[in-house]
Amino acid sequence: MTPSDISRAPAHTQLQALAARTVSSRELLDLHLDRIAGSPLNAVIALDPEAARAAAHAADQRRANGRAGGPLDGLPMTVKDSFETQGLRTTSGSPDLRDHLPQRDADAVARLRSAGAIIMGKTNLPAYCQDLHTDNALFGATRNPHHPERTAGGSSGGAAAAVAAHLTPLELGSDLAGSLRLPAHYCGVHALRPTHGIVPSRGHIPRPPGWLTSSDMLTPGPLARHPRDLRIALDVLAGPAEADAVAWRLELPAPAHERIADHRIGIWSDDAHCPVDTATRTLVEDLAQRLRDAGARIDTDDRPVDLPASDALFQRLLHATAAGSAEDDAFRRDCAQAAQLPPQDASPRAQFLRLRTQRHRDWLRANEDRARMQEGWAAYFRRHDALITPAAPTAAIGQGARSLTVDGRERGFFDQTGWLNLAGHMGLPAAVVPLGTDPDGLPLAVQIIGPRLADRTVLDLAERIGGS
Repeated sequence: MTPSDISRAPAHTQLQALAARTVSSRELLDLHLDRIAGSPLNAVIALDPEAARAAAHAADQRRANGRAGGPLDGLPMTVKDSFETQGLRTTSGSPDLRDHLPQRDADAVARLRSAGAIIMGKTNLPAYCQDLHTDNALFGATRNPHHPERTAGGSSGGAAAAVAAHLTPLELGSDLAGSLRLPAHYCGVHALRPTHGIVPSRGHIPRPPGWLTSSDMLTPGPLARHPRDLRIALDVLAGPAEADAVAWRLELPAPAHERIADHRIGIWSDDAHCPVDTATRTLVEDLAQRLRDAGARIDTDDRPVDLPASDALFQRLLHATAAGSAEDDAFRRDCAQAAQLPPQDASPRAQFLRLRTQRHRDWLRANEDRARMQEGWAAYFRRHDALITPAAPTAAIGQGARSLTVDGRERGFFDQTGWLNLAGHMGLPAAVVPLGTDPDGLPLAVQIIGPRLADRTVLDLAERIGGS
């Protein structure tokens, strides 16, 4: 393989080439920087070539001296612009932060650097991660690499597009309401939302710069072109917070089984609450048959939760946690408007205001409901090793569209994440695995959800069904 060929390979292949000194870190970096410069996607919106080249040179020197660093040593990569990067502008897509130059890396970014990764730039997102399209007033829209008029998704849309277009071999994104997994589905790449709490989120915006706490639903996670790369990234990113590391260790269990034939897999291919189109349903059902043919025990009837009930709880918790970083004046206005709502007003705006301004007691009740729902999931996973669902109802919708069409019927905009939200508020590990295309040639993926802390089982299944 030529260096150019290597730079288009998955991250694990690039790391093998670096270790064998088939290619240098500086060569890999320059190939990626050239590709970024020529890309029409608007996926990478900030670069620091000088610092990246210095870091790549240092990695090459370490390797030449026989003392290579961590598991990502010399690998160039990008990170979503919601993660603070020391000395590299971090805007979270907002004009309010156009001049924000962090003095400290986000914790997840620091772990990547400690493992030897070369942070060469930042990827685009909607302002403060708050849309399912990637577009903002600072940098404009990111285009889907498979079709320029389709969305790349959001909020990690620049991240997914950059990985798909070979602008970066590995990316750090974030996921609260499908922000990592929806763009991966739309752009045809792999993504992992790890078990909540095992990857630190300090330094992630929209929590304001300087905050030490983050949302109780946000989880940083990797995107890549191969599921094996997600495993490599997880090994780097996961671990106890610095204050806990003096006493606690994280030792994720090995995959549940060594053979597909030993797996008990639930399949949930469609639901009236969030219907999917024919191509998506067929993709999931074909996978179920493939797994059945391989000897796995497939269950299409058992359900861990009721989808409408799970979605309603997700909304209660989502709007509560999102209010944490609201400006004081804006939140006071929301409270005043909520207090004036007629009891019979059930409009989306009224529901939003009530949930956003709910009392702490109401959130405590919602959190108790979450714990009970988590118990239901735990019981389900005593009967099954994993659950496979659609990633989204359709392939990528039009850029800027505010609804989607499922087999000719218009559905609400937020149905895009109806399936992804199953895992979000439960804190469960979930991977998106691209498996095919729709009739227009756009990527289609499935979602694999596993038990809490069974991230390795999820990734093992992802590689078995989607690795190549």
